[in-house]
Amino acid sequence: MASGVSSPPALAQPAVSAASRPDEPRFPILVVVGVGLIGGSFALALREAGAVGRVVGVGRSRASIDEALRLGVIDEVLELEAATAVADLVFVATPVGQMEPILARMAAHLRPGTLVTDGGSTKCDVVAAATRALGPRVAQFIPGHPVAGAEKSGAAAAQLGLYRNRRVVLTPLAENAPADVARVEAAWRACGAIVSHMTAERHDRVLATISHLPHVLAYALVEDIVADPDAQTLWQFAAGGFRDFSRIASSHPEMWRDICLANRDALLERIDGYAATLDRLRSLIESGDGDGLDAVFRRARNERNRWLEQFEARQRVPAPLASADGGGQ
Repeated sequence: MASGVSSPPALAQPAVSAASRPDEPRFPILVVVGVGLIGGSFALALREAGAVGRVVGVGRSRASIDEALRLGVIDEVLELEAATAVADLVFVATPVGQMEPILARMAAHLRPGTLVTDGGSTKCDVVAAATRALGPRVAQFIPGHPVAGAEKSGAAAAQLGLYRNRRVVLTPLAENAPADVARVEAAWRACGAIVSHMTAERHDRVLATISHLPHVLAYALVEDIVADPDAQTLWQFAAGGFRDFSRIASSHPEMWRDICLANRDALLERIDGYAATLDRLRSLIESGDGDGLDAVFRRARNERNRWLEQFEARQRVPAPLASADGGGQ
């Protein structure tokens, strides 16, 4: 983690409970571990909603954390242990493969009442890691996943409205107090998000299909072109269709490596299913079955257009930015 600057007097003592000071934000001190697109956007949205007071950033790279400070995404930089000791809410927004050692370093410094959540794209592995790392303090960890993002990374990619009208999935643990889950849900609603609850297992199966598989396919297409002897010509003629299909191959490689390995079983099942569909299309092309191809393409177009209409309609509706006390959607 990057070395921190000295802590101001306001952070020298544990924060006053927001419940006893209704004029203060629900989370007076937000700590963001990993201040990139996901973590930075969370901080910006909660600050805009008046749901946090001060934002403390923790990061591996001094350059990246300094950039977050310069851009005003965070107010201060601290080491992980010092930040944890003063936090009201901690958001761990790192690749899932980094979470266990981060949570282990935090465990001894968590105050009663401090809540921890995450933005990891897989949940079964994160839950297992949190259970090992936090022990009895795992009750303070509410797993989550904002189903939103972009192919860009770093603090400069943070967006105030990234989560407006976007899905956020919480996968609460049996150990979590309902009131704590409600507080984390309220924080996401304050960002304008639509919050759903799932089991970790169901989350990982769903996301393997609608997120993890598309990223693998985009990376695979680009890799196939890179390996082609005529790659230089192919790149010269690539245009809008290729750009749209391959956009997410510009995503963070370390993050997607960790996701693929963490959700291995569900992702392999979806890859096998997709391969079977490709084999079926190959057979239709090989046999010259135009009617068969037409039926597949029409069905795919109609279903995508139906989904796209619903998605775009949802984006046009202004998201009621709730207070962190739980109002809103």
